[in-house]
Amino acid sequence: MSTQPCSSSTSSNSNNCTATVAAATPPPSSKTVSIRDATAPSGSGTSTTKSSGLLSVGSNHHHHHHHSSPSPSQSQSQSQPQPQSQSQSQSAQSQPPTAPSVPQQPPHHQRGSKNEDAPNILVYKKMEAIIEKMQAESGGVAVRTVKAFMSKVPSVFTGADLVAWILKNFDVEDVTEALHFAHLLSSHGYIFPIDDHALTVKNDGTFYRFQTPYFWPSNCWEPENTDYAVYLCKRTMQNKTRLELADYEAENLAKLQKMFSRKWEFIFMQAESQSKVAKKRDKLERKVLDSQERAFWDVHRPMAGCVNTTEIDIKKAYRRGGSSHGTGSAGASVAKNPVEQLTRIIALRKQKLERRTIKVSKAAEALVAYYDQYNEFDYFLTSPELPNPWQTDSTEMWDTEKNSKDVPVRRVKRWAFSLRELLNDPIGRDQFTKFLEKEYSGENLKFWESVQEMKALPQSEIKEAIQKIWQEFLAPDAPCPVNVDSKSVELAREAVNSPNGPNRWCFDVAASHVYHLMKSDSYSRYLRSEMYKDYVNCSRKKVKSIPNLFGVKR
Repeated sequence: MSTQPCSSSTSSNSNNCTATVAAATPPPSSKTVSIRDATAPSGSGTSTTKSSGLLSVGSNHHHHHHHSSPSPSQSQSQSQPQPQSQSQSQSAQSQPPTAPSVPQQPPHHQRGSKNEDAPNILVYKKMEAIIEKMQAESGGVAVRTVKAFMSKVPSVFTGADLVAWILKNFDVEDVTEALHFAHLLSSHGYIFPIDDHALTVKNDGTFYRFQTPYFWPSNCWEPENTDYAVYLCKRTMQNKTRLELADYEAENLAKLQKMFSRKWEFIFMQAESQSKVAKKRDKLERKVLDSQERAFWDVHRPMAGCVNTTEIDIKKAYRRGGSSHGTGSAGASVAKNPVEQLTRIIALRKQKLERRTIKVSKAAEALVAYYDQYNEFDYFLTSPELPNPWQTDSTEMWDTEKNSKDVPVRRVKRWAFSLRELLNDPIGRDQFTKFLEKEYSGENLKFWESVQEMKALPQSEIKEAIQKIWQEFLAPDAPCPVNVDSKSVELAREAVNSPNGPNRWCFDVAASHVYHLMKSDSYSRYLRSEMYKDYVNCSRKKVKSIPNLFGVKR
């Protein structure tokens, strides 16, 4: 067993200590460890000693090679062993490995195209600069090996130490902001808890570990489901309590086994070969590598309820023209030249400003008129007679309006602002309904209300409600036909009888037509009616709510 000496102490940083325990090399006539390109065609039988850091187990036979797609942690074990003295070897074995050396080139089939000017990459670079400061040998977060009962926990630090370091080195207001900042670093996989799948940071003695740069998101990883299946299958082969699958991982493994049933034997062989290689590593190094690989998959296949920081908004990806890889990496789908794209967007925005539909002076006048109109009803601008419930703990104003038999004049005045204000007030809506019934057009408001209430129903009740509205207001023999044009009725009929089933927006055109009719005709006549004038003069009392089409009081 040849090892590379570690020059740092147990409290040194994980990146400053590069101890690599190379797998033992058997005689040439026996089974050998070779590095093989996982994308090589099956049965090619080609085998090289170094290629993209991919590790697989082969044999001394020259035919029927089984190509394997390694996990990310497997590729980390590949570093060229260097000859050293016996004292150096003993010194390296006495100190726990903190960060194994890793190949510079990750597997190509798992990575997306890397654009150094991409917005995500720029953010990653800033976060990685902070991580490098945290890992500095002097002035960084203290990383140490903790001795537990009959075991050691290598290369860890506590959440309290991390929060204290952030408070000391960054301009943050309090512990809450420092915790939030640490949580953002953890959610992107730069820091991870050693015993939990939830990537978050707590301000206590919980142990955390730095992720190796090989697994940083700036490498634009795009792991496939087959890689995830190999990883989960490999975990089931190792009888370790810390490697037991969580409930959600066991469910994912069952789904993947069903999905890849035809090639599961191939996946199992890959997992088995990787498991054999992992067993040859040093115990402490294996602990670090297993936790780093687990954290990598916690980022790219997070548990339910956790934030997926590698997920891309499908709308943004579509606007950018789609991704050539399309597996969800946050750094893969970016514009080729963001500067030109943003310059073009700015030019379009300037053109729209020059072609505005209303002058700035007119818009300002409309805003001033709006605020002047509502000035009397804004209790932050105009002090009310009773204590303002939004500024005091007194609800006297609300209780007075609720228990009063008369409708306040201030409330009735708002009905004249717009039809929306009238319908938003339950009493105003009831009075407007009575007015429409006198005008023999009450079915218009009932239809509009029924459509609005239908939209808020559960999906299971939508179909029945649509049929009820159709039969009540729009059918040829409807008992309460509404005054809408034939085109709106035809559109509603097509939507109701759609082969895919009706949806909650099938009456929108007809409802919009009815609302415009009430706004332009019925509402203006109501404001001129004696009914409204009586309310303004405080000569009317409150009335009970009128049930709607679905039997619910408004």
